[in-house]
Amino acid sequence: MKTEHKRNEIRQRIHTRIREKLAGTSERPRLNVYRSMNHIYAQVIDDQKGETLVSASSIKLKSGGNVAAAKEIGKAVAEKAAAKGIKQVVFDRGGYLYHGRVKALAEAAREAGLEF
Repeated sequence: MKTEHKRNEIRQRIHTRIREKLAGTSERPRLNVYRSMNHIYAQVIDDQKGETLVSASSIKLKSGGNVAAAKEIGKAVAEKAAAKGIKQVVFDRGGYLYHGRVKALAEAAREAGLEF
């Protein structure tokens, strides 16, 4: 089994490869997902200006970083984005597999109104 250190290096290589092809604009910013051991984070980023427009994380939630928390974060980031007038985003899974917490966050964001 691969160690956590090696696994993160592989994820970072994959994420770099994805980011070469993917960028957020003012009209369609990038929804980035970061998954740590205990929490999950989501940011809507305008790469042209280099600024974070909206962010949400599971740090303040009592449920931690599980699938239920990922659904809440997806819904929260979509609601904050809608309040700022953002309807369409480019989804950046951060080098993680589209499975489990990442998938739950993406589906909750779609249900809350974000299009990607």
